[in-house]
Amino acid sequence: MRSPAVGLPSPRLAVRDAAAEAVAGIVQRPGRAGLTMLGTVLGVGAFVAVLGLTATGAGQISRQFTVLEDTTVTVEDNGPANNVAAPGTNPAPGFAAGADAVADRINGVVAAGVWWPVLLPEGTSFSASLALSGTASQTVNLLAASPGAVRAMVPAMVAGSPLSAYENGTAQHVAMIDTSTASALGISPARLPSHPAVFVNGIAYTVVGVYSSAQRVVSGGSAMLIPENTALEDYGNPQPGIGSQYEAQMVIATRTGAAQAVSRQIAAAELPADPHRLVVTAPPNPLKLQSEVNSDLTGLFLILALISLLIGAVGIANTTLVAVLERTGEIGVRRAVGARPRHIAAQFLAESTALGTLGGLIGTCIGVGIVVIFAATKNWTAVLNPVYTLPAPLIGSVVGLLAGAYPALRAARTDPLAALRYL
Repeated sequence: MRSPAVGLPSPRLAVRDAAAEAVAGIVQRPGRAGLTMLGTVLGVGAFVAVLGLTATGAGQISRQFTVLEDTTVTVEDNGPANNVAAPGTNPAPGFAAGADAVADRINGVVAAGVWWPVLLPEGTSFSASLALSGTASQTVNLLAASPGAVRAMVPAMVAGSPLSAYENGTAQHVAMIDTSTASALGISPARLPSHPAVFVNGIAYTVVGVYSSAQRVVSGGSAMLIPENTALEDYGNPQPGIGSQYEAQMVIATRTGAAQAVSRQIAAAELPADPHRLVVTAPPNPLKLQSEVNSDLTGLFLILALISLLIGAVGIANTTLVAVLERTGEIGVRRAVGARPRHIAAQFLAESTALGTLGGLIGTCIGVGIVVIFAATKNWTAVLNPVYTLPAPLIGSVVGLLAGAYPALRAARTDPLAALRYL
């Protein structure tokens, strides 16, 4: 084409023409285009899925925390203030006989009670009557619990019933065990109507209930619970003191949002003469926990998403560079009919950007689908932040644009005469 100085129009490449060329290049090589987009699809899909799964998981953790941890207050009896108890003596317990009733009178308390691990003599053995597997001895964690503590634990009963206030008031020798303890001792839950018993150093405790799990205190590990008054008669008071594993503790189940208010009142209500003896533990802020979970998980998985995007960028760059080499003759013809170097660069940039955008759209759809399907299988609520999800295809566009920069620059610098030799 002659120079514009003699009256001919200046050569130009419209946006519509560049887009048409990019689409034509992709359609002519669908297999290569698909493989080129694969890295971007994986990278953007991982980006969207990671952010969605992180938000969904954090929301589930926050919900579980709110319904359980945010409604639990614990109180420990660490002994008299400043350790004023005489050495070798057993100081009076910090929780009075009516500790359950005192806690129940505080607004916001659903259930509350005292429990403690029972200090057993060395070599204590456990065995069961009516056992299916003989009379083998088994070691079990023996816990004393008041009726209020049992209610606050919220045990999921498999058979029988939890310890009652009547059994505690009359100091009956009864027990409630979990399924793992029942299995270890050879007690079948179906045989509870036959009144099987667990013998602790020869003392028989009739099993009145078997539970599978509990929300608080005995949520894991084997345990055998006996009434509080029965434990006091058989084994004496708990052992208070800083660091003692046999100290008395109170577990309190509260209504949602009432834990902080209950924690401020419980020590003075239970022991007005020496409230500092009781150490109250209130639940931490759930928003802080959710924020920490979000930051930790997001930081970890975003690294994986960025690696996938980097792989996608390298794939687009390689494929675009190969396309430049294969289409050298075409570049020579375009230059010969008047195309400027910037027009050649724009053509290949448009093609690589189109590949990245299409990969970003597909990856976004796949990422959203993964989050929704995963949440549905877990019966969770899918959480997708539109601030991250809607602009996600643009990430593919940016990756394609950057990846195609070098091949486009190389194509623009191709000598027209040398390129025509490849025709």
